[in-house]
Amino acid sequence: MEYELLGWPGDGVKLALDYRTFSYAGKFVVSNTGKAVAVDPATESRTEGDLPAAEREDVRDPDGTVVGAVAFNADRTDADTAWLRYVTVREDRRGEGVGPRLCAFTTARLHERGYDRVRIAVNNPFAYQALYRAGFGFTGEETGIAELVLEQPAPDRSTDRYRAGFDVFRQRGPDSDERAFLDGKRGADPPSVLDAPE
Repeated sequence: MEYELLGWPGDGVKLALDYRTFSYAGKFVVSNTGKAVAVDPATESRTEGDLPAAEREDVRDPDGTVVGAVAFNADRTDADTAWLRYVTVREDRRGEGVGPRLCAFTTARLHERGYDRVRIAVNNPFAYQALYRAGFGFTGEETGIAELVLEQPAPDRSTDRYRAGFDVFRQRGPDSDERAFLDGKRGADPPSVLDAPE
Protein backbone atom coordinates (compact mmCIF):
# COMPACT_ATOMS: atom_id res chain seq x y z
CA MET A 1 0.00 0.00 0.00
CA GLU A 2 1.26 3.46 -0.86
CA TYR A 3 0.10 6.69 0.76
CA GLU A 4 0.26 10.03 -1.00
CA LEU A 5 -0.67 13.59 -0.16
CA LEU A 6 -2.17 14.91 -3.40
CA GLY A 7 -2.35 18.53 -2.29
CA TRP A 8 -3.22 21.04 0.39
CA PRO A 9 -6.40 23.09 0.67
CA GLY A 10 -6.15 25.83 -1.92
CA ASP A 11 -4.12 23.69 -4.35
CA GLY A 12 -7.32 22.96 -6.25
CA VAL A 13 -6.92 19.18 -6.19
CA LYS A 14 -9.95 17.18 -7.29
CA LEU A 15 -10.30 13.44 -7.02
CA ALA A 16 -12.78 11.32 -8.96
CA LEU A 17 -14.05 8.35 -7.01
CA ASP A 18 -16.68 5.90 -8.16
CA TYR A 19 -19.82 6.73 -6.18
CA ARG A 20 -20.90 3.08 -6.46
CA THR A 21 -17.94 1.85 -4.39
CA PHE A 22 -16.94 4.88 -2.27
CA SER A 23 -19.08 6.70 0.29
CA TYR A 24 -18.94 10.51 0.06
CA ALA A 25 -17.49 10.28 -3.48
CA GLY A 26 -18.95 13.65 -4.47
CA LYS A 27 -17.10 15.41 -1.64
CA PHE A 28 -13.76 14.64 -3.28
CA VAL A 29 -14.49 16.36 -6.59
CA VAL A 30 -14.59 19.77 -4.89
CA SER A 31 -11.33 21.69 -4.96
CA ASN A 32 -11.36 23.57 -1.64
CA THR A 33 -10.01 20.75 0.53
CA GLY A 34 -6.67 19.01 0.68
CA LYS A 35 -6.60 15.37 -0.32
CA ALA A 36 -4.58 12.31 0.61
CA VAL A 37 -5.01 8.81 -0.76
CA ALA A 38 -4.12 5.19 -0.15
CA VAL A 39 -3.18 3.51 -3.40
CA ASP A 40 -2.73 -0.20 -3.98
CA PRO A 41 -0.78 -0.63 -7.22
CA ALA A 42 -1.73 -4.31 -7.28
CA THR A 43 -5.46 -3.63 -7.19
CA GLU A 44 -7.65 -3.81 -10.25
CA SER A 45 -7.42 -0.49 -12.06
CA ARG A 46 -10.49 1.72 -11.81
CA THR A 47 -11.43 4.50 -14.20
CA GLU A 48 -13.31 7.73 -13.74
CA GLY A 49 -16.40 5.82 -14.76
CA ASP A 50 -19.34 7.69 -16.11
CA LEU A 51 -18.27 11.21 -15.16
CA PRO A 52 -19.22 13.77 -17.82
CA ALA A 53 -16.23 15.27 -19.66
CA ALA A 54 -16.70 18.62 -17.88
CA GLU A 55 -16.31 16.93 -14.50
CA ARG A 56 -13.20 15.01 -15.61
CA GLU A 57 -11.24 18.21 -16.27
CA ASP A 58 -8.53 18.79 -13.68
CA VAL A 59 -9.46 15.60 -11.82
CA ARG A 60 -6.54 13.69 -10.39
CA ASP A 61 -6.94 9.95 -10.05
CA PRO A 62 -3.57 8.20 -9.73
CA ASP A 63 -3.91 5.29 -12.15
CA GLY A 64 -7.41 4.57 -10.86
CA THR A 65 -6.03 2.41 -8.04
CA VAL A 66 -7.20 4.50 -5.09
CA VAL A 67 -8.57 2.33 -2.28
CA GLY A 68 -8.99 5.10 0.31
CA ALA A 69 -9.15 8.88 0.45
CA VAL A 70 -9.35 11.65 3.01
CA ALA A 71 -10.29 15.31 2.52
CA PHE A 72 -9.10 17.91 5.03
CA ASN A 73 -8.87 21.62 5.70
CA ALA A 74 -7.89 24.16 8.32
CA ASP A 75 -10.26 25.21 11.08
CA ARG A 76 -11.67 28.63 10.20
CA THR A 77 -11.52 29.85 13.80
CA ASP A 78 -8.34 28.22 15.11
CA ALA A 79 -5.15 28.47 13.05
CA ASP A 80 -3.53 25.67 15.08
CA THR A 81 -6.23 23.12 14.20
CA ALA A 82 -6.96 21.13 11.04
CA TRP A 83 -9.99 18.92 10.38
CA LEU A 84 -10.28 15.64 8.55
CA ARG A 85 -13.61 16.25 6.80
CA TYR A 86 -14.33 13.07 4.87
CA VAL A 87 -12.74 9.65 4.98
CA THR A 88 -13.73 6.90 2.60
CA VAL A 89 -12.46 3.42 1.82
CA ARG A 90 -13.47 1.46 -1.25
CA GLU A 91 -16.29 -0.90 -0.33
CA ASP A 92 -14.38 -4.10 -1.10
CA ARG A 93 -11.35 -2.98 0.98
CA ARG A 94 -13.10 -2.02 4.23
CA GLY A 95 -11.92 -3.76 7.36
CA GLU A 96 -8.29 -4.05 6.20
CA GLY A 97 -7.00 -1.05 8.19
CA VAL A 98 -6.73 1.24 5.17
CA GLY A 99 -8.77 4.02 6.80
CA PRO A 100 -6.87 4.20 10.10
CA ARG A 101 -3.48 4.08 8.36
CA LEU A 102 -4.52 6.76 5.87
CA CYS A 103 -5.79 8.98 8.70
CA ALA A 104 -2.53 8.45 10.63
CA PHE A 105 -0.52 9.30 7.50
CA THR A 106 -2.55 12.46 6.82
CA THR A 107 -2.43 13.54 10.46
CA ALA A 108 1.36 13.18 10.51
CA ARG A 109 1.62 15.39 7.40
CA LEU A 110 -0.67 17.99 9.01
CA HIS A 111 1.46 18.03 12.17
CA GLU A 112 4.59 18.45 10.01
CA ARG A 113 2.85 21.39 8.34
CA GLY A 114 2.53 23.06 11.75
CA TYR A 115 -0.94 22.15 13.00
CA ASP A 116 -0.95 21.40 16.73
CA ARG A 117 -4.25 19.51 16.63
CA VAL A 118 -6.15 17.47 14.08
CA ARG A 119 -9.85 16.86 14.68
CA ILE A 120 -12.59 14.80 13.09
CA ALA A 121 -16.30 14.36 13.78
CA VAL A 122 -17.66 10.82 13.37
CA ASN A 123 -21.24 9.60 13.15
CA ASN A 124 -20.87 5.85 13.63
CA PRO A 125 -19.04 3.40 15.92
CA PHE A 126 -17.00 1.86 13.08
CA ALA A 127 -15.38 5.22 12.26
CA TYR A 128 -14.94 5.90 15.99
CA GLN A 129 -12.94 2.65 16.40
CA ALA A 130 -10.90 3.31 13.23
CA LEU A 131 -9.90 6.78 14.42
CA TYR A 132 -8.86 5.43 17.80
CA ARG A 133 -6.54 3.07 15.91
CA ALA A 134 -5.12 6.16 14.16
CA GLY A 135 -4.23 7.74 17.52
CA PHE A 136 -7.27 9.94 18.06
CA GLY A 137 -9.27 10.16 21.26
CA PHE A 138 -12.79 11.27 22.09
CA THR A 139 -12.86 14.86 23.35
CA GLY A 140 -16.23 14.43 25.07
CA GLU A 141 -17.71 16.94 22.61
CA GLU A 142 -20.47 16.39 20.08
CA THR A 143 -21.38 18.50 17.07
CA GLY A 144 -24.86 19.86 16.49
CA ILE A 145 -25.49 17.06 14.01
CA ALA A 146 -24.91 14.22 16.47
CA GLU A 147 -21.27 13.49 15.62
CA LEU A 148 -18.61 12.74 18.22
CA VAL A 149 -15.48 14.90 18.03
CA LEU A 150 -12.14 13.12 18.20
CA GLU A 151 -8.73 14.76 18.35
CA GLN A 152 -5.08 13.91 17.81
CA PRO A 153 -3.00 14.23 19.88
CA ALA A 154 -5.67 12.72 22.06
CA PRO A 155 -6.56 14.79 25.10
CA ASP A 156 -7.70 11.64 26.91
CA ARG A 157 -7.26 8.05 25.71
CA SER A 158 -8.39 6.55 28.99
CA THR A 159 -10.53 3.43 28.97
CA ASP A 160 -13.42 5.35 30.54
CA ARG A 161 -13.38 8.05 27.84
CA TYR A 162 -13.13 5.43 25.07
CA ARG A 163 -16.11 3.51 26.43
CA ALA A 164 -18.07 6.75 26.92
CA GLY A 165 -18.06 7.32 23.16
CA PHE A 166 -19.49 3.87 22.52
CA ASP A 167 -22.14 4.56 25.17
CA VAL A 168 -23.26 7.62 23.20
CA PHE A 169 -23.73 5.47 20.10
CA ARG A 170 -25.64 2.84 22.12
CA GLN A 171 -28.09 5.48 23.33
CA ARG A 172 -28.93 6.54 19.77
CA GLY A 173 -30.72 3.36 18.74
CA PRO A 174 -28.09 1.81 16.45
CA ASP A 175 -29.00 -0.40 13.51
CA SER A 176 -28.39 -4.15 13.79
CA ASP A 177 -24.83 -4.07 12.41
CA GLU A 178 -23.86 -1.23 14.73
CA ARG A 179 -25.57 -2.93 17.68
CA ALA A 180 -23.60 -6.15 17.09
CA PHE A 181 -20.36 -4.16 16.80
CA LEU A 182 -21.13 -2.19 19.97
CA ASP A 183 -22.00 -5.37 21.86
CA GLY A 184 -18.58 -6.74 20.91
CA LYS A 185 -16.90 -3.60 22.28
CA ARG A 186 -18.65 -3.67 25.66
CA GLY A 187 -15.95 -3.58 28.33
CA ALA A 188 -13.16 -3.27 25.73
CA ASP A 189 -9.99 -1.25 26.18
CA PRO A 190 -8.86 1.31 23.60
CA PRO A 191 -7.05 -0.31 20.66
CA SER A 192 -3.34 0.03 20.07
CA VAL A 193 -2.31 2.91 17.87
CA LEU A 194 -1.02 2.02 14.41
CA ASP A 195 2.26 3.47 13.24
CA ALA A 196 1.77 6.20 10.64
CA PRO A 197 2.98 5.11 7.21
CA GLU A 198 5.80 7.17 5.74
